[in-house]
Amino acid sequence: MRLGVHIVAFDQANGHGGLGPRLASAGAAAEAAGVGWLSVMDHYFQMEELGGAQDAMLECYTTLGYLAAHTSTVQLGALVTGVTYRHPGLLAKIVTTLDNLSGGRATLGIGAAWYEREHRGLGVPFPPTAERFGRLEETLRICLQMWDPRHNGPFDGTYYQLTETRCVPPPVSVPRPEIMIGGGGEKKTLRLVAQYADACNLTAFSIAEVAHKLDVLHRHCDEAGRDYGQIRKTAIYAGDTIRNGDLDAFAKEMTDYSKLGIETMIVTPAVASPAQWIEDRGAPAARRLAELG
Repeated sequence: MRLGVHIVAFDQANGHGGLGPRLASAGAAAEAAGVGWLSVMDHYFQMEELGGAQDAMLECYTTLGYLAAHTSTVQLGALVTGVTYRHPGLLAKIVTTLDNLSGGRATLGIGAAWYEREHRGLGVPFPPTAERFGRLEETLRICLQMWDPRHNGPFDGTYYQLTETRCVPPPVSVPRPEIMIGGGGEKKTLRLVAQYADACNLTAFSIAEVAHKLDVLHRHCDEAGRDYGQIRKTAIYAGDTIRNGDLDAFAKEMTDYSKLGIETMIVTPAVASPAQWIEDRGAPAARRLAELG
């Protein structure tokens, strides 16, 4: 089992200009700790529960590109990109660029989007839920077509029309960048995971809830004729043990999640200086998780 780190706080505690070095330090600390996944949020505004719009929020893919230049082994991704934020053709190019410049370490983390305030704030259309899911499915199909070297022709969908799905240079990941869909919606999100994704990302509120979501995903895979074992299972940790420094309790919880098939558990250091947090808590946690196999 691997530990992942999700960076969610970007306030400049030491004044202007300190964010770059702080992120570079976090990347170095993550790799030294044996962390397997490093991600940032894709939002325009900071989320309300983490301080709100008056707090800092960086543009996701610029940040991931910076982290790519300051790391060499850790997998990089957004957790997760809202489908409404970028045109799918552009999104595929952005992730392909990250994949090339990072040496094949890019994951496309994507979901249906939810944060209406930031859309309204910056003038980005925020369609109804059903349309967002329709756009999500078309975006997944477009990305797969753009990453298929046999196809560079048109895509004619309900929401998106492309006359050429050309992607040059192609990704360096084989056969293409990993696609991770975030969310636990049982009727739509997990169905899309079964149909299109290489990985899912759930929120680990409890062992029982994650077990239930994985059962639902398994049923969707059976219906789609998909091998459930091909999908990498990841989760964001929503508990308190690692935040409270109780490594033994955290490791005990992770034993149960590992038995469910969770391959990566992602933790969120909600602090302005994540490098120190990763050194103090992430490194010993990563070692304990690696022992779980």
